[in-house]
Amino acid sequence: MRLDGKVAVITGGGNGLGKACAQKFANEGASVVVADLIDELGEQTVDSINTTGGAATFVHCDAVSPLDNQAMVSHALSTFGSIDIVVTAAGVSHSEYRSGDQEADIKFITRRADYLENPHKELLELELEDFRKVMAINLDGTLLAAQACAAPMIEAGKGGSIITIASIAAKHPDAGPIPYVCSKSAVWMLTKKLARLLASVDIRVNAIGPGYIDTHMTSLIDLLPKERFEQFFSNIPMNRKGLPSEVANTALFLASDDASYFTGEILHPDGGYFTE
Repeated sequence: MRLDGKVAVITGGGNGLGKACAQKFANEGASVVVADLIDELGEQTVDSINTTGGAATFVHCDAVSPLDNQAMVSHALSTFGSIDIVVTAAGVSHSEYRSGDQEADIKFITRRADYLENPHKELLELELEDFRKVMAINLDGTLLAAQACAAPMIEAGKGGSIITIASIAAKHPDAGPIPYVCSKSAVWMLTKKLARLLASVDIRVNAIGPGYIDTHMTSLIDLLPKERFEQFFSNIPMNRKGLPSEVANTALFLASDDASYFTGEILHPDGGYFTE
């Protein structure tokens, strides 16, 4: 019960890494606010927690909406009274991404396969609107959630922990398309800046940079041709995707007092990707 008595707000908590973090935190004693754009998925996460004796509530939140982020904070305070932990897990891999939409993923992976043969086309065919959409969700969404939640955390004077979800793409340009790698590297820099700004009020800010984790977002990898699939995993010494629970365990460490002297860091559950 490492989070007993704590209140955690998790954006993108309806599926993937956000859902895994919500469930893990609830199991460790936290009351959890699940925020998501897709109401059905968010409510399913909440039900999975409440039916097993945990405490969770859902709030609709579009990550790029300042009003929705403020409403999320108001809901957390009115329901549980405080905010101690924030996880910004809302994010997309490409501009058409929607959790579970395989048709959009197939279109995306088809383009990516072409770019492997003709890398220059990725730059020449990039639409500015697609770039801005991914940057807005992944970067603006992280900033807005951190900004909205930090205010009551500072006012309460109890410190806390903010955990951003970056990626191995924050450090490696080949780990995703242009908008994705740019957005995740920006999330990592934002994390370091926030860590310096909030250290004096005892709010720790750290990032997690997952490798390829078995979620809806990475299911498109399974659509690669066999030779590309094998080439892909040759870059991962552990030769497998990670599990959402393995990322949630990392988040639990950063959220808990076990990480009391960690701030401005990024941890990579990536199966050894960065050993190259």
